[in-house]
Amino acid sequence: MKRLHGRPPGRAARAPLLLAVPALLAVAFLLLPLVGVLARTEWGAFGAHLTSPATVEALTLSLVVSFWALGLSLLLGVPLAWLLARVPFRGKAIVRSLVLLPMVLPPTVGGVALLLAFGRRGLVGPWLESTFGVTLPFHTSGAVVAATFVAMPFLVISLEGALAGLRPRYEETAASLGASPVRVFFTVTLPMVAPGLLAGAALTWARALGEFGATITFAGNLPGTTQTLPLQVYLLLQEEPEAATSVSLLLLAIAMAVLLALRGNWTGGPSARRTPTPVVPVDEAIGQAAAVPAAQGPETQDRVPGPGDRWALHAQVDGFTELVLDAEPGTTIAVVGPNGAGKTTLLRALLGLTPRAHAVLRLGDTDVTGLPPHRRQVAWVPQDGALFPRLSALANTAYGLRARGVPRAEARREAQRWLDRLGVGHLAHRRPAELSGGQAQRVALARALAARPRLLLLDEPLAALDQTTRAHVRHTLRSHLAGFGGVCLIVTHDPVEAVSLADRVLVLQDGRPLQDASPAEVSRHPRSPWVARMLGRNAWPGTATATGLDLEGGGTLVTAEQPPPGTPALAIIAPEAVAVHRERPGGSPRNVWPGTVREITASGSRLRVLVTSDRAPALVAEITPQAAAELGLADGVPVWTGVKATEVTVVPL
Repeated sequence: MKRLHGRPPGRAARAPLLLAVPALLAVAFLLLPLVGVLARTEWGAFGAHLTSPATVEALTLSLVVSFWALGLSLLLGVPLAWLLARVPFRGKAIVRSLVLLPMVLPPTVGGVALLLAFGRRGLVGPWLESTFGVTLPFHTSGAVVAATFVAMPFLVISLEGALAGLRPRYEETAASLGASPVRVFFTVTLPMVAPGLLAGAALTWARALGEFGATITFAGNLPGTTQTLPLQVYLLLQEEPEAATSVSLLLLAIAMAVLLALRGNWTGGPSARRTPTPVVPVDEAIGQAAAVPAAQGPETQDRVPGPGDRWALHAQVDGFTELVLDAEPGTTIAVVGPNGAGKTTLLRALLGLTPRAHAVLRLGDTDVTGLPPHRRQVAWVPQDGALFPRLSALANTAYGLRARGVPRAEARREAQRWLDRLGVGHLAHRRPAELSGGQAQRVALARALAARPRLLLLDEPLAALDQTTRAHVRHTLRSHLAGFGGVCLIVTHDPVEAVSLADRVLVLQDGRPLQDASPAEVSRHPRSPWVARMLGRNAWPGTATATGLDLEGGGTLVTAEQPPPGTPALAIIAPEAVAVHRERPGGSPRNVWPGTVREITASGSRLRVLVTSDRAPALVAEITPQAAAELGLADGVPVWTGVKATEVTVVPL
């Protein structure tokens, strides 16, 4: 059969000749020097060349210098990479240029610069010698400094790229669970950027091992002291070219081995790991999350809340979101509003995590405004859960308790209880990558609840769950919130969650509170078109007249009751109050419009019909499938809609 379109299967696209030829020349240009080394190596004397006393001594010194340089690069470069990736400050571009400078600077020029800074007549050299008795030039320590100067940028750039690719939400979530910044760095940040750190460390070590120019200029070429293997190659090239070729091949093999081990992933982002690592045993994982001595300080000794404690909430938020919020202990507030209304900004302001808004926050009798996020005892569940990928579900759940000093065994038991309550106890040993979206969200919820917070912030916590699981988790969450001594804020777009979980509904619009009332009041008299539509109602804003409303979208609406003329108002029409006809109806409806069916969707046992009209805004009617069949409704069918004046609820704005 003749193929009419496309290429035969398995045949790759051919590169244009204009690009392929220069590319092949570039490969040949890079490959020929390596081939030259292999071709000129005297294989019969190769072993003797590498085992000569001078070569062994130089190799030993190179290993010592390169590993010391790697250690110094890790000690100084890791904090510098974190600073560049995480902290905004003036002059960051200059600092990054300083990091890159040794990579583009001629090594000999770098050696001269080191000599002028740390030499005996340099800027700080005399002070180092008189104060500490340290002389760097013509000493092994000078070779270490030179190697560190030229190699550390590889670590900084690689790790900065990995940190930039890591979403801060993981670190922010850890802070909300009570982990101090140092603990977060060692238990969350570093494990997640481990591929980038390993890649940068490997490149740094390889570069330090091959350093020549800065070393010979700054530290000299003293056998046994500063004469590393690259310097040995330089001397052998003048006296024994065959031996120089053999030693060069050794350095070439080491460099190629490092590059092949990295497989091109030299930037080492968080997603660079291609194969899953074995699951850390539960005890080990929890121990890893806890064993950070440097993170233990006074701030980690805050008292863990007990079951009988109760905390009222007072918050005054300024900035993009502006409101004053007061709530008694045990209150659950659903925060609703359209995208961009400021819901997540409100939560992040309460956590102290955003410059867009600032919150004066009091929990019970404690003013936590000046406290960092990890000391506020405010737990947060972001939309994606932000589970720590290298910890098991149980270790994730126990993280907040361990961060606040709860003994390991007790933290493990409490974490397992919460996982069991949310129906994921059998998944305790799995990592987040081995969980479905719904399972991961339940683990994230268990982690926040297990941390025993004073204020609980949930950002669409059930959005990733299917309907059956959502009902189960909703019931569990409602049971916990009934005995929760603090205040809970739930950002949601689900009216069922708002009604079933919340004592109050806070409606935000453009960062301002539009309505704060009980779910029943908001359901009956929503003051926001978005909320009305979220509740499944038709919502038409307009201006009151003597007989009804002049609608913003065009047309008029006759109502039985209306506020004084000129008052901005919102007309609320239940879908079941909308009648649909194929012919213009007679009788009692005061509001009748012709329109066209644009969409029919199922809603339980009924159908929701979207009708558009040039005389009124779009309208949703709810009818039975039998009525739809009798009317012959389908997309594009012309219809008439009718609404009685008494079926319209008018809410002044």
